[in-house]
Amino acid sequence: MGLDFEDIVSDVGSAMEAAGVVVIVLGAAIATARFVAAWRAVGGTEGYTIYRRGLGRALLLGLEFLVAGDIIRTVATSPNLEDVAVLGGIVLIRSFLSLTLEMETEGRWPWQRRAGPTRDDAAPVGGPPPPG
Repeated sequence: MGLDFEDIVSDVGSAMEAAGVVVIVLGAAIATARFVAAWRAVGGTEGYTIYRRGLGRALLLGLEFLVAGDIIRTVATSPNLEDVAVLGGIVLIRSFLSLTLEMETEGRWPWQRRAGPTRDDAAPVGGPPPPG
């Protein structure tokens, strides 16, 4: 009574989805900790910007894991047209969310070049951005 290929791939898909949830939760906790540190150091507006970017990035990465898990689980089973259509809808919705989150966090669309380093990129890990 060993596991067959479909069971293994389905379990891998479930693990990817669980990893997505963990990434979102941990990312939100880290972003919150950075927000509190920045808020204490530089005040509400700058701290809020750091918080939003950190939370948005955690959501983006978590969504990537969730989409990967959905794709793996759908391919693992014998997909029918309805399963593929549902997966397509999920991927479209999550892709739209990813694009809009990218615009929110980075201030540009993913296909646009970055003009230079942002203040958040220059910030030391775990601390507020440098003054200036």
